[in-house]
Amino acid sequence: MATFSRKAPDQIVVGCGIDRYDREGRILRTDFGDWSLLNCYFPSGTTGEERQAFKMEFLDDFYQWVEALKRERPNLIIVGDYNIAHREIDIHDPKGNKNSSGFLPEERAWLGKWFDSGFTDAFRYKNPDLVEYSWWSFRAGARGNNKGWRIDYQSVTDNLKEKIADARQLTSVMHSDHCPVWMKIDL
Repeated sequence: MATFSRKAPDQIVVGCGIDRYDREGRILRTDFGDWSLLNCYFPSGTTGEERQAFKMEFLDDFYQWVEALKRERPNLIIVGDYNIAHREIDIHDPKGNKNSSGFLPEERAWLGKWFDSGFTDAFRYKNPDLVEYSWWSFRAGARGNNKGWRIDYQSVTDNLKEKIADARQLTSVMHSDHCPVWMKIDL
């Protein structure tokens, strides 16, 4: 993961201070003035029960870590692959995937708690009813048939939400199983 900026940051912090996550390179924090960008890669639980348990532990630990960070840095933008589709509108087949990692009730509940704890989903804030995905399986022509999931997010602390100008997925860009997501915000 990387963060590119035309402006030099005031500080770069690699990781969250929890070795089991930091050795996997999951969090990169970049501070600019009074706001911080966290570029994150949340664990996937698709390889089995052990990794699903790891993912759920990460979610709880990340939540607590960010709650503490918000007291120090109250203007946060947290972007990246969350590996969770939040609502039925964010996945092409919610019924067929109700037992799939990335759309499990406990994962979706965590994301609901996240957005209720002082964060805004930038894309949904600007596009409440728009169906766009950010990830497609390489199998069965999923991308060509637009059978995807929206699992990449830009969360902003609620105090920044009025500054969001737009947020979308660049669905026509095909460089991996994900497409780029972008947000325009006036800081």
